[in-house]
Amino acid sequence: MDKPIGRTRCAIAEGYIPGGSNGPEPQMTSHETACLLNASDRDAQVAITVYFSDRDPAGPYRVTVPARRTRHVRFNDLTEPEPIPRDTDYASVIESDAPIVVQHTRLDSRQAENALLSTIAYTDRE
Repeated sequence: MDKPIGRTRCAIAEGYIPGGSNGPEPQMTSHETACLLNASDRDAQVAITVYFSDRDPAGPYRVTVPARRTRHVRFNDLTEPEPIPRDTDYASVIESDAPIVVQHTRLDSRQAENALLSTIAYTDRE
């Protein structure tokens, strides 16, 4: 690719993993996901730091997105250095050593009428 697509730093100001779910697991488990696109020719080393309203940040959580691939990272599955708490507001900053595109998605299946939210993460000019 001649010109990289994406940024190396972005933020998701809204985060919340519902504590309950309705429907078959794991497909319908309530969750938050960062959808990461690495369209570059080298692997992206990604660090996710999670911020809370009433305590110090957690992380960084580290993931690799291979070159010219996508990876969907469920915040529910992040456990090292600690699990992300359920039913708790949070925000996240995602930093990468290669340009990536980040989309945030939430599935809220606490009731039979599910809710799905999705938005592109905020990026500042680099």
